Amino acid sequence: MSDSSETPTVLYLVPTPIGNLEDITLRAIRILGEVDVVLAEDTRTSGRLMQHLGLKKPMLSYHLHNEHQTVQRVLDRLEKGEKMALVSDAGTPGISDPGFLLVRECLAKGLKVECLPGATAFVPALLKSGFGAERFTFEGFLPVKKGRQTRIRELQQETRTMIFYESPHRIVKTLEQLAEAFGPERLASVSRELTKLFEETVNGTLAELAADFAGRQAIKGEIVVVVQGNRE
Repeated sequence: MSDSSETPTVLYLVPTPIGNLEDITLRAIRILGEVDVVLAEDTRTSGRLMQHLGLKKPMLSYHLHNEHQTVQRVLDRLEKGEKMALVSDAGTPGISDPGFLLVRECLAKGLKVECLPGATAFVPALLKSGFGAERFTFEGFLPVKKGRQTRIRELQQETRTMIFYESPHRIVKTLEQLAEAFGPERLASVSRELTKLFEETVNGTLAELAADFAGRQAIKGEIVVVVQGNRE
């Protein structure tokens, strides 16, 4: 194992606010101001943040749909000594967002990667659920189609608190499927619009939550579902 302490960092993973712009760290602002290029999931979204911070930097589009095509070009530039910051639209890059592939390839080439601590949606949702954070499993987004029911069945006996990300248009279906698999009385928590003006966390059984959200005319915002582990 080599000591990388003397190796200069070329790639920084920089968390950005998930809603409230005050949640960016002083260190993140400094790094964004020092790098040569910002790799952004959506250059328009990140551009607004950079403008808010009073920073002007060249930006490159780097998202799930172009990651495999882009990674080699990015690596070539990093190997030449350019410093880059990777940001997602919100939260920490690499958590249900692009980033893993680039980090893996950088490490394989001996390039130093640094990850800043910062905003991520599942931590506040987990703590607000009241289920305890001693042991939990982060599942991210369930498969949309193939493998979805299989994954849910695999989690039926999971004793740790489970955390899922979900989109507004699939939240009712997900809650109904979880209620069917885990039992309608299993306790859960749904957090929406975290850190924003209309932040909401609703606690109850899976059946109650499914009925609640099914009865709403409109559901907006990114959603985190926290489900209590199996207690039987």
